[in-house]
Formats: sequence, structure tokens, C-alpha cells
Amino acid sequence: MKFDLIIVGGGLAGAAVAVALRRSALRIALIEQAPPRRARGWDTRIYAYSPASARFLEELGVWRHLDHGRLMPVAEMCIHGDAGGELRFSAYESGLPELAWIGESSLIHVELWESLKRQHNVQLFCPGAPAELELGAEEATLRLTDGRMLRAALVVGADGRDSWVRTQAGITATTTPYGERGVVANFRCERPHRGTAFQWFRDDGVLAWLPLPEGMMSMVWSAPDALADELLALEPEAFCARVAGAGCNVLGRLELIGDRAAFPLRLMRVGDVVRARVALVGDAAHAIHPLSGHGINLGFQDAKALAEVVCALPAWEDAGDLRVLRRYARKRAEEPFLLQYATHALSRLFGRRDPLLAALRNAGMNLTGHVPVLRNALVRYAANGRS
Repeated sequence: MKFDLIIVGGGLAGAAVAVALRRSALRIALIEQAPPRRARGWDTRIYAYSPASARFLEELGVWRHLDHGRLMPVAEMCIHGDAGGELRFSAYESGLPELAWIGESSLIHVELWESLKRQHNVQLFCPGAPAELELGAEEATLRLTDGRMLRAALVVGADGRDSWVRTQAGITATTTPYGERGVVANFRCERPHRGTAFQWFRDDGVLAWLPLPEGMMSMVWSAPDALADELLALEPEAFCARVAGAGCNVLGRLELIGDRAAFPLRLMRVGDVVRARVALVGDAAHAIHPLSGHGINLGFQDAKALAEVVCALPAWEDAGDLRVLRRYARKRAEEPFLLQYATHALSRLFGRRDPLLAALRNAGMNLTGHVPVLRNALVRYAANGRS
């Protein structure tokens, strides 16, 4: 079967690439093992979607169809250091409607797939799994595990951190484990959060509380492995008390909603995001520490940039040509690099137990908070991907 693009992986980034090409004449194959489903209750996978990502999803026709009763705009963010440092970001003071939107992964994932099902130029191979990839001078050939053969000018690897496409293309990835896991859970709060997100840099990791509708919040605790095991083993009531105390009880008593989960944290850098006939997007192209909350936003901007490059090509130009794909690589060179190194540096900086260093890093937080131009520039970059 002949296509123009083959997308391996129908997660948020892969689905967004396909939907972003909905008005093109390109024939697209998307391979995924299983379609997304709505979570029962509230999804434990909660993301902070930047205003830039919200605009991109609006351009795709997805944002307007979401249940906005399950999305929460962030009005303020309060960040606390481990030795008196404090930094506060305000949407109002920065001239923004909101700093971010907090919402479930499945909420947007399912809506992207609803768009895919209606899309005339997409053929879904679901369930489907790749078995063999051959990259030729003129096209790429992908064999599925059921024996079907697909051919296309370009293969997009959107298949996550352990990307099969990346391995088959011979693109190297350097992984740095943090020795931590992100423990996630949702809670109902005794006190109103008023759209405020909280983050604490603690001796035992980075704790983030993200506001949700209906008086709830989502927690991500980037905890050392031993502490993660301890948190997951606690009885629900003791777990709630531990989380509330770690957050200085700013939202009062907490009630656990749904299940707890944990995932290993690691930094992953790739040698290249493109090779002839191959482009990587999302977690296949980069993995960062969750303290910035920008992982999914990087994936959406990858999808947008790749779609822009491909859509701009004249009919005679080869989408899988390395010279073409380097245009996409250049578009996405700066932001992932800066965020990867910034979050890695912050994680290491606050992970060191040195009294002098603690005083310096917390003084730096306080100084940043007292310089409005710098503080607002940081907010605008986080919101829009640029200062």
C-alpha cells in the first residue's frame, strides 16, 4: 500500500501531526496498537497545556469540542524553594488570560482521534504494530506484524521514549536516569485553590499541585525511588495526610480520588531528530524532567512544525529528503534544547544538599520574583514558546 506519510504511534503528538495535515492532499497511514478511551472518573495523566498548545489545538478544530468543564485555567503559580525562596507568576500581571490549562490526557487524546476518524486522507491501522523498516533512496518500506507492507516518502516516529522507529533508523539516544519516579494522584481539596498551581522544591524531591475543576487538584511528586515506594504503599488516609503536609496544608485536608500511579523519570537526548526518510516527534525526540510541565507542549509544537514544513512543499519535492527534514530540525532545535538543559540543571541544583548552595539558589528565586521584566519574560516564554 502506497502513502505519502506513515506515522508510527497515535498518541497525542502522532495524532496531532495527522490532524494538522487534514487539509492537505497527502495520503497518511497511522499505526497504533489500540485507540484511546475515556478514563473512568478522572484520568491520573494530567497535563499543563500552554496557551500556545491551546491555540494549536484550536487551529486543529479540537479545542472547541472539548468538555471545558474538565479543564482548569491557571491564574497564578506559586513556587517555593527549600530555604525561603519564593517565586510567584500571575497571568493578570503578565497580561495573559491564563498561564496554562490543566486537563486530562484522555480528554484531548480522544477528541484528536474523533477528528482522525472523520479525516478523508488518513487510514488507521489499529490494531497495528510495526515489524520491519527499510529506508531506501526513493521511499521507506514498513512491514507490519500481520504481514501488510506500507510504503511512503516519510516515516514519522511518534512512538514514545523507547521509540522503535528511532532504533530502526539508527538514531542514537542518550538516557540519564534520575533515580526518581513521578508519583501522580488526584485529590479533592478542603479549601479552594482559586486556579493556583503550587510547586515546592523539597529535600525529598519536587512536589507540584495542579488545579482541577470541582475543587480538585492533581499532584505530581518527583520523588526518589525509595520514597516513591513508600508513598505508593501508604494507606489512602495516610497518603493524603502525607501529601497535604508536604504542601504545607495550603489546601487543607485532601481526599484521594481514583488510583495512584508512578512512572520512572529520565532525561533523554537524541543525536538527531531526523534522518533521510525519518522524522521524530514528541517523546521519541526528547524526554525532560516533569518539573517544567512542558513535555506535552514540546510534542505539540513538534507536530505543528513538521506539518508546516510538509504542507509548504511543492508537489515535486520529496518530503523524506534529508534537506527537507533539516528544515523541521532547525525549527525545533532551540526550545527542546533549552528546556532539557534548564530542567536538568534545576533538578540537579535543588538536589544538592549544600547550605551555601541552598542560600544562593533561593536568593536567586527571590531576586527573579522582584524583577518584573524578567519574571514576565519567563511567563511569556512558557506560554508562547518565545520571550
